[in-house]
Amino acid sequence: MGNSKDRIKFNVGGRIFETTSTTLANAGRDSFFGALFDDEWNLSPPKEDLFIDRNPDCFAVLLDLLRTGDLNLPANIPERLLHREASFYGLLHHVRTAKWGPFDGNRLRLSDSVKGIAPGDGTAVRAGPDGGCCVAHGSVVHVFDWMLEEHSPINLDYQRVNDIGWIDSDNIVLSACEKLGRGDGGMGLFSSSTGDLRYKFQVCHENQVKSYTAGALSFNQDYKIFSSCKGRSNEYGIGVWDQITGKQTDFFYESPGWSLGDADKLQWLNGMNCLLVATLFPRKDNCYISLLDFRDKNMVWSWSDIGSPMAIDEKRVRDAIAMEDSNSVCVVNEFEDLGFIDLRMYGGSVRWSSRSRLMKSKMPDEPCYPKLALHGGQLFSSMNDSISVFCGPDWVLTSRLRRSYGGSICDFSIGGDRLFALHSEENVFDVWETPPSPII
Repeated sequence: MGNSKDRIKFNVGGRIFETTSTTLANAGRDSFFGALFDDEWNLSPPKEDLFIDRNPDCFAVLLDLLRTGDLNLPANIPERLLHREASFYGLLHHVRTAKWGPFDGNRLRLSDSVKGIAPGDGTAVRAGPDGGCCVAHGSVVHVFDWMLEEHSPINLDYQRVNDIGWIDSDNIVLSACEKLGRGDGGMGLFSSSTGDLRYKFQVCHENQVKSYTAGALSFNQDYKIFSSCKGRSNEYGIGVWDQITGKQTDFFYESPGWSLGDADKLQWLNGMNCLLVATLFPRKDNCYISLLDFRDKNMVWSWSDIGSPMAIDEKRVRDAIAMEDSNSVCVVNEFEDLGFIDLRMYGGSVRWSSRSRLMKSKMPDEPCYPKLALHGGQLFSSMNDSISVFCGPDWVLTSRLRRSYGGSICDFSIGGDRLFALHSEENVFDVWETPPSPII
């Protein structure tokens, strides 16, 4: 496709560029250049040079990206400027794909660190679907797009944020504590770009709207939102809302002797069509993990350490995550020892995989509780200032992510082909990416 009919010239800011239809077709139908093709992808070049009143240096970089698939950014071009120009041409996805590859925990490299976003310790970080993230600091949530540019913060006026969840790249759900005398706790849907409140999620009990504290969040493929709830009367349990309408659709009330309203973690299991609910030490003196089936309001599986003949270090489960492929729940204690509970056995014991004490270094002055995540068949566990990666059927430790600055990791999250790690001591979060595969 090198004949004259396949060539087109651009005059970008006074500089002339010549390329071919093959190169421009790599931009895709929805790009600026896609409009130059007909329905059969035949190029319809103008009779004269096509003038574009944009930055020619950035155009050269983007044109080379379309030719080779490789992003080579000269030192004299600010990255933010290139992102702005790529947005104009509809090539942001191409830039992002060239910057980092498909997520692989064993190949992650530290890409960036963002510091000084708010006073006080961070409480939670959540990865967005497009490579951005949001970070909660007390009553304030800071929102970043995939270029790590901060949008308008969300301020809940001294109401502590308990959890954050992304509906999509434009909408964020926040759960917050109730403030006595004000009745303004619960959950709200906010714009990720402006920080504006779009609507609140209400809890109704005996046909009355109740004030409540919302805790852990989870979402499913049927556009449902789940949240642990604590009210002033009997509204203890797990509430369910429709993401689109914001209306409450269900409520699973807490049974005597069990704990749902104080849950630290919720996880929707698509294959089992159930919700994992975990209430863990130190929020409670004992740990409670259960699977709830909302179709018939039934607790189909549960485990608790009440009465278990365990050593004290084994008893203190700090986090839990369900692993549907192996019909088990993975738990972690304060020494980063992994344990597994068989979902096919009701109330079974924990099978600890190792007593090796993976954390050999000196404990920091303010250690953080370990957290777990499962992504792409890899298991991740944070402990103090590092994140361990486990792979294979026996979950062997294969790599560890660590940096010397920032102190203990209080939370981490994976999404948009990135891992975000929030540090507690230096008010900083790190961004880890998988380098793109080399182009041969």
